[in-house]
Amino acid sequence: MTLHLDNFGDVVIVECEGRIVGSDAVLALRNAVTSQTDARMVILDLSEVEALGGGGIGMLAFLQRWARFRGARLKLFNPSRSLLLKLEQTYFIPAFELASIDEVLAYLSTTNNPSAMTSTGDQENQAQREN
Repeated sequence: MTLHLDNFGDVVIVECEGRIVGSDAVLALRNAVTSQTDARMVILDLSEVEALGGGGIGMLAFLQRWARFRGARLKLFNPSRSLLLKLEQTYFIPAFELASIDEVLAYLSTTNNPSAMTSTGDQENQAQREN
């Protein structure tokens, strides 16, 4: 799995690509999200996620609780139909907020100053475990 983080003030978009299966990928996701201690909102872009294992589902639930505990919000953006079905089957989907494309674009457009956006690139994200 590959992760790319973009910071827009107090909103962080975490772009996930590949498979969120196996402990390396799950821990990389946890570390990437929980390191965003100043974020009031974390949006997980799941557009390029091919598979989500049981550990990945559990980690999403953990991250949701982590965000709520901190007074922040965690939203999922553009999960595939198969990922949504998997979340529905495990009864977790009601716990997750889904971000619409309009909402994501609105957050991006509120950052009028390009210097306010910082990209952390492919930080600590080469959990290339393909289970």
